[in-house]
Amino acid sequence: MNKTIFIVGNGAIGKALAVFLKLQGKNVVILRGSVDDGSSVMEKITVVLADQSTLEAEVEISTLSRFQILDGVVVLTNKSFGNDELALALKPKINTSPLVILQNGLGVEQVFTDHEFPGVYRCVLFVTSQVAADNRVSFKPAFECPIGGISGNNTSLNDIVEELSTPHFLFRAEENIQQVIWKKAIMNSVYNSVCPLLNVDNGIFHRNEQALAIACEIIAECVQIAHEAGVILESEDVIASLVGISKASDGQLISTLQDINRKLPTEIDTLNFAIVRIAEKFGKAHLVEQTRLLGELVKLKSDINR
Repeated sequence: MNKTIFIVGNGAIGKALAVFLKLQGKNVVILRGSVDDGSSVMEKITVVLADQSTLEAEVEISTLSRFQILDGVVVLTNKSFGNDELALALKPKINTSPLVILQNGLGVEQVFTDHEFPGVYRCVLFVTSQVAADNRVSFKPAFECPIGGISGNNTSLNDIVEELSTPHFLFRAEENIQQVIWKKAIMNSVYNSVCPLLNVDNGIFHRNEQALAIACEIIAECVQIAHEAGVILESEDVIASLVGISKASDGQLISTLQDINRKLPTEIDTLNFAIVRIAEKFGKAHLVEQTRLLGELVKLKSDINR
């Protein structure tokens, strides 16, 4: 393909991906998701890797209004609560370009399929990243990040994977992406509630038996709802993955805790509350009482802090 890769969202994941792609010789533009003032600047971004070595690249930081057509690949790393407005802004500009969504949660792609985007793909992130300074981010990969098709087939999945993969940020094609989406959403319902409430890093679950016991209870609740939705998961498998990610991300703060610390809205609505809504749809709300309670506490903490 070798076309421009437009990364919507100037947060930690977007910055890190942009640097890795730029160092591979790709044409990359970061589009600020919440600002559209017509500006465009070149900024040097530094990524700190797990071994404390660094990579740097100059990346163009721009806005949507500077482009009539987004010809290439459009990658969403913005917060999902802005998707409704973003879909309206992107639709007249995206032409036939594939849209790859790098966001947490259940149903974050729905607004784009509702607007009949030509090709919608979901990626499930198994990396952690956080902003250390304005143009300095830390980055730790845990596993390859699967990408799967949601709707449309204008671009082959393998082409997208090849275009986005770099030695430090690896992607792979996944046929059963909904199962992976659910598995990660359940894990994120643990990480994005327990870690902010305890004000601790992601490594807490392999270091502390009580924290892991709470995680196991939430996972057991959510797996029941996944089964109701036709997605077959085993609690033991989800727990093993959660512990593996926890070991690989010691010291990293989950995105919701980062958002609360920065007085920003969180994505808890597409995690705990999304699972609760699905449970309600099946008349099973009583099965996810702890999942709901943790979500409500995170929302309360976020609202108070803002």
